[in-house]
Amino acid sequence: LNEVATLPACIAEAQEALATLHARHGLSGEVVIADNGSTDGSWTEAQRLGARVVMVMHKGYGNALIGGIIAARGRFIVMADADCSYDFREAVPLVEKLMDGKDLCMGSRLKGTIMPGAMPWKNRHIGNPALTGVLNLLFRSGLSDAHCGLRAFTREAFERMRLSSSGMEFASEMVIKATLLGLKRDEVPVTLRPDKRDRAPHLRPWRDGWRHLRYLFMLSPAWLFFVPSTVFGMLGLLVASALLLRPDAVIVRLGPIGLGDHWMVVAGALLVLAHQAAIFGLATTQYGIVQGYRRPGPALLSVFRLARLEYMLMGGVAAMGLGLALFAYVLFSWSSTGFGGLAMMREMIAATSLSVLGVQSVFGGFLLSIVGGNEARADRAALAASGRGADPAEGAKANDVETRIAGGRAGP
Repeated sequence: LNEVATLPACIAEAQEALATLHARHGLSGEVVIADNGSTDGSWTEAQRLGARVVMVMHKGYGNALIGGIIAARGRFIVMADADCSYDFREAVPLVEKLMDGKDLCMGSRLKGTIMPGAMPWKNRHIGNPALTGVLNLLFRSGLSDAHCGLRAFTREAFERMRLSSSGMEFASEMVIKATLLGLKRDEVPVTLRPDKRDRAPHLRPWRDGWRHLRYLFMLSPAWLFFVPSTVFGMLGLLVASALLLRPDAVIVRLGPIGLGDHWMVVAGALLVLAHQAAIFGLATTQYGIVQGYRRPGPALLSVFRLARLEYMLMGGVAAMGLGLALFAYVLFSWSSTGFGGLAMMREMIAATSLSVLGVQSVFGGFLLSIVGGNEARADRAALAASGRGADPAEGAKANDVETRIAGGRAGP
C-alpha cells in the first residue's frame, strides 16, 4: 500500500533471490505484488520493474496477502513486506527448507540481527516477546519469532491452513493453524533493517497487538474455556459439598475460612459457569474441526462420544429431575411446618442449580449438534469434518478468490 519509493530495491532483491534459486536448484519463479489500493503509482512502477501485480479489493494486511498468495503460481511461496525491512535474498535458505520437506519456514529476527532503528523498543522488548510467549504457551509452536514478516510455505500447506484473517493477526493465524495441523515447521535467522518508506507505518502497535492477543485466545478453547471451567467446577464442588453435608446455619470451616449459607449462592453460580464454559469449549473445538484447522485425537473423540445429543438430553433431563425432586423435598419439609419459616437455603440453591444445569445440557447438546453440521453424534461429526478439512482441495475452496482479488488482473 503506497510503496513506490521502496519497490525498486525490494523487487531487485527478490529477483536476485530467484536467480540464486535457479542457479542452485533449477527453480523458476515470479515476483507478485499484492496492491491493496495504492494511490502513489505503486502498481505501474511494479509492472515496469517486471513484477506481476494483483489488485486486492478488500483492505487489510491479511486480505492483501491472501489475495496475492491465491494469485501466485508457485508451489513454494515467500511473503514479506514491500518496504525493504526484509532482504528477500535471505529467503533462499527458507525455500531450501521447504525443498527438504518442511511445510512452513519462518524467519527469526530474534535469532538473527535487528539493526539499529529497525524496531521500536516497545515492539522489540515488550510486544513481540510477549505475543510469541503467549502463542507458544497456548499452542507450543516451537518458534522463537512467531510474528516475523519474512516466511516461506508450500502452496499445499496454505490450502490446508485455510487462512481467513483480514488484518495483522494473519501472522499469528498462520503459525497457530500450522501448529494445530501438525505441519512441519522450521526457522532461519534473518535480518530486520530500518525500512526505507517515506510515509507513516501501517502497523499500530497497541491496536494490532491487541488484535493478535484476542485472536490467540479465540483459537485456544483449552485456555479460554476449559481451564476456567475446571477451576470454577472444582471450587464450586468443594464449597457446595462442604455446605450440603452440614445442616443449614452451621458454619463450615475450610481452613481459616468460615462458610455459611450465603456461600452456597457462590457455589451454585460457579458450577453453572463451569458447565457453560465447558459447553462453549466443546462447541468452539468442534467449530475448529469443522473449519479444518484442528484435528481430533482419541481423547477428544472420547469426550465427543459422551457429548452426543441423546446423552446430553438424558443427562439434562436427569439433572432437572434431581432438581425437581429436591424442590419437592423442600416443599414437603416446608408444608410439614405449616408453610411457616423456612431454613433450607442450601437445598433450595442446590435444586435451582441442578435445574439450570439440566436446561443448559439440553441446549448445549443441540448446540454441539448444530455446530457439527446437524449431526447428533458429535464424535462422528468431528471425524467427518476432520476428513474433509485434511483435503487441500476443500481448503482451496474456502478461500474465495473472487472476494479477495479483482480477477487476478495486473493493474486496475
